[in-house]
Amino acid sequence: MKKLLVAFAAVAAFSAQADTLTVAATPVPHAEILEFIKPALAKDGVDLKVKVFTDYVQPNVQVAEKRLDANFFQHQPYLDEFNKAKGTNLVAIAGVHLEPLGAYSSKHKTLADLPGGANVVIPNDATNGGRALLLLQKAGLIKLKDSNNILSSVKDITENSKDLKFRELEAATIPRVLTQVDLALINTNYALEAKLDPSKDALVIEGNDSPYVNILVARPDDKDSEDMKKLVAALHSPEVKAFILEKYKGAVLPAF
Repeated sequence: MKKLLVAFAAVAAFSAQADTLTVAATPVPHAEILEFIKPALAKDGVDLKVKVFTDYVQPNVQVAEKRLDANFFQHQPYLDEFNKAKGTNLVAIAGVHLEPLGAYSSKHKTLADLPGGANVVIPNDATNGGRALLLLQKAGLIKLKDSNNILSSVKDITENSKDLKFRELEAATIPRVLTQVDLALINTNYALEAKLDPSKDALVIEGNDSPYVNILVARPDDKDSEDMKKLVAALHSPEVKAFILEKYKGAVLPAF
């Protein structure tokens, strides 16, 4: 009984002293990385709560509405577009990792095997859709009006020698239609969830020069808080770098 009382007292003391930080994340790799740093943050007086989402909208909405403290799922171009479209002013606090976007097919072994009129599915949000088109341009399948415009859309395609047929879907749903199309442009977090190995299964994938580093995001009034600084320090630790390299085998790359 005495041991139980001591244990309860320790838990109560920790709960009283620890600050709670609630962070939204998509499942892979973001939530996994956050779960990995929970013990280190607990020792530093921060009780990290991870709330998992499977979409790219609610994590920003709920941080902006002060229902959550921060989120970890997006890159800067997406955040910029979201702020512009929704009138929010969320800010990036730190870059953590890069998830190279790749093109996948269950029907063809190389891009050269794509038939004329092949069905291609890309993300329907402006930044990831543009990102997908830039990757296809780099692979020589299409040409765009402005080869540097990260917000390029299908309407900006000026050359399409294979007469590719484009369809736009929410990024999270694209792995589900992989077997139904000739080519699918999939974000690495969703590729990993679908048990795809980006380093082996992607027919073409972004290189290390990609500007789409995934970032920790919060409201301006929270970005310099002590708890947020502790969270950034934990995410930028050598232990996290080693965890990313070992667990994801190049499918996710540290950006610090």
